[in-house]
Amino acid sequence: MSQMIAIVGRPNVGKSTLFNRLTKSRTAITNEEAGTTRDRQYGHVDWNGREFSIIDTGGWVVNSEDIFESEINKQVQLAIEQADEILFVVDAMNGVTDLDDHVAEILRKSRKPVLLVANKVDSNDWLYNVPEFYGLGLGDPYPVSAVNGFGTGDLLDDVVKKLPPVEEDEANTLDDIPKFAIVGRPNAGKSSIVNAFISEERNIVTDIAGTTRDSIYTRYNKFGFDFYLVDTAGIRKKNKVNEDIEYYSVIRSVRAIEASDVCILMIDATRGIEAQDVSIFSLIQRNKKGLVVCVNKWDLVENKSEAAIRHFRDTIRERFAPFTDFPIIFGSALTKQRIYKVLETAVEVYKNRQRTIPTSQLNTVMLEAIAAYPPPANKGKFVKIKYVTMLKGSPIPTFIFFCNLPQWVKEPYRRYLENKIRENWDFTGTPINIYMREK
Repeated sequence: MSQMIAIVGRPNVGKSTLFNRLTKSRTAITNEEAGTTRDRQYGHVDWNGREFSIIDTGGWVVNSEDIFESEINKQVQLAIEQADEILFVVDAMNGVTDLDDHVAEILRKSRKPVLLVANKVDSNDWLYNVPEFYGLGLGDPYPVSAVNGFGTGDLLDDVVKKLPPVEEDEANTLDDIPKFAIVGRPNAGKSSIVNAFISEERNIVTDIAGTTRDSIYTRYNKFGFDFYLVDTAGIRKKNKVNEDIEYYSVIRSVRAIEASDVCILMIDATRGIEAQDVSIFSLIQRNKKGLVVCVNKWDLVENKSEAAIRHFRDTIRERFAPFTDFPIIFGSALTKQRIYKVLETAVEVYKNRQRTIPTSQLNTVMLEAIAAYPPPANKGKFVKIKYVTMLKGSPIPTFIFFCNLPQWVKEPYRRYLENKIRENWDFTGTPINIYMREK
């Protein structure tokens, strides 16, 4: 089991910058605006051959007007509970504040190993402020600069020394396990459905769009399943992305889609299909990802008749055409209605992406379909398709058709071939590639 380090402290002391420095990434969003990090963000550190996980938490806030105050405090408590060791970050430029005293008191009570990190020692002048932090009663402060890396090597040396001995039993990495991205418009219920899956308030859930500013990976290994759930920042319309941090959230959502295997697209049943849903669908399609559509908040819809469900389903497929072979599930993250069906279906879609068809079986079926409806002649020339095979090792199902004139096979006929493949084998939810090659 990987050891866990939590980074905690009041807002705007540079926790996310330190997180990015230690993980050698830009995973956490950093901004001068206090309270930018509102969720726990998980990362991975490898130092001198020792690996451990690290959590970047929301800034600790007391008696503020920020409506996220209680949620941020809850996130920090959860991080402390999970952590083997805690990095308490303070600001060497500003010195000790009342908030620092408040956090220090909670950390002393936690009885967890705590390393006091005096950040923003960006030049030697700030070293003179560091001794002030001895007053927090948490031992020697470590002067560091998360911005330029000063002192972070010494800090990591001591972090590793204080970690309990590692048991070499788990070698799983993020890349070995299927990744399901939860995507959709802001406030479509993405964080709610992750929380419903894992039965823990892992992500902050509020009714404010854009609450989840960073993508959060959550390992799910219950009921025979084992995969990562990715809860992304809500993708906003371009004209609504006013703050820099919102812009980075959109970029992160795009990256989460790119890094996933299957996307669970959340649609708000009370609002129906909007242009932004179609845009997100297009993004999933361009990246050739598997798709499960979850119509969320179905408990709030009055008309639940078969006709209403059929109309909603047909509308979705019409808006997302020409790709229509994907599952649509009506449920509610709030009442947990059919949410495990969403997971089961995502697993099935992932398996469909891995499906391979024996070449002999493929040729028997497809050459018969081609003979029944051959490609149309072009300028008196006839296209003859002789052979078909599946490409091995492709991230999505890819079929190669060998023929005499590949350039004359147009999109409508490719769609006919795709439809025939889907009729005969289960590739629901996954796009497929069709290439024509000269024999």
